[in-house]
Amino acid sequence: MIGILRKVGISSKVLYSMGFCSIGLSVASWFTSKNVEPAGIDRADRWGIFVGQWAPTFFALGTAMRLEEEWGEEERYGDFEARRARARETMPVG
Repeated sequence: MIGILRKVGISSKVLYSMGFCSIGLSVASWFTSKNVEPAGIDRADRWGIFVGQWAPTFFALGTAMRLEEEWGEEERYGDFEARRARARETMPVG
């Protein structure tokens, strides 16, 4: 799925932005539902929680995409072993 999102052109910054926007949208949907709908605060709370649950998903996808952007191509093209060897060289001997 991350590969498909990357091919479409969605970056980790876009996914992080969507996470922050969903937090704002959660507050806005709660406030709007509370003031516009006659159903009361219970329905407003449900709307706010429903939209607020999108944020962790976008942040998790953003993190996965960031890892894909940083490590994905190197591992696909065989640079993983070279990177691992460089990391071992720079680690302190303990």
